[in-house]
Order: sequence, then C-alpha cells, then structure tokens
Amino acid sequence: MGPHGRQPAAPRPSMAGQSDHTAPDHTAGERAEDGVLIYGFQSILSWAQLALGIYAAVMLIDAAVRREDAYRAASKQTKGMWLIFLAIATALLFILPVMSFLPIIGVIAVIVYTVDVRPALRAVSGGGRGPRRGGSSSDGPYGPFNGGR
Repeated sequence: MGPHGRQPAAPRPSMAGQSDHTAPDHTAGERAEDGVLIYGFQSILSWAQLALGIYAAVMLIDAAVRREDAYRAASKQTKGMWLIFLAIATALLFILPVMSFLPIIGVIAVIVYTVDVRPALRAVSGGGRGPRRGGSSSDGPYGPFNGGR
C-alpha cells in the first residue's frame, strides 16, 4: 500500500531511448530563472554600454572644439592624436560588446582624456563654467587693476 491507501503503480516498461525517470523536471523552472537573470544582466550591460558610448562621443566633440595650441601648451600630445583615440573608442563602444577587450581599452582612453587632458586644456585656455574663483572682474594677471591710482 502506498501513502494514500492505494497500490503503487507498476513501473512502466521503458522504451528504447527514453529514461525510466517519471518525476517532473524541476530544472526547467531553474533554467527559466537563470534566463531571466542573464537577460537582466545583459540589459544592464547594454544600458551601460550605451551610456559609455554617448559619453565617449561627448568627449570626442569636446576634444574637437578645443584649440590646437592648447594641447601643445598643456603638453598633452596633439589634438589629432586625441581625436583619433576618442573616435576609435567611440566606434568600439558602439560596435563591439562592452565586455570584450578593445572597448575596455577605449573606455580607458576616454577616462584618461576626462581626468588628465581635459582639465589641463581648461586650465591653459582659461575655460571653465560657473562663477569666477576668487578676485573681481578688474583683476589683471599680477593682481587688481586700480586704474593708475
């Protein structure tokens, strides 16, 4: 007698190529959950790659509008070199998956431009946003301009 007061069913004869396993396959649900997790991770990576690609394009435009002599004055290679680096980085971020080798190198080039070259160019060319840092509008290169007083 079985647990519910019935006779246990006799095992069915197996056919060639089929397993004797008659229990439900619980791995299908687990595979579905894994698929959802992988899809969610891929979705996050896709959005991150899009954001990095857009940021690289913005930095490419920023490098293009800077003056050539500012690059030389800041001792940061040449404008053409940085335009090539950033153009290749932007193209790689839009073409290849972000977890491959070349887009990661492109991201590094964009980071170097952002944290090293761009602040140096802004300091050399006097660019900057927001209020002036210290002094008034009548300050000259050697201090305040008093108008000959």
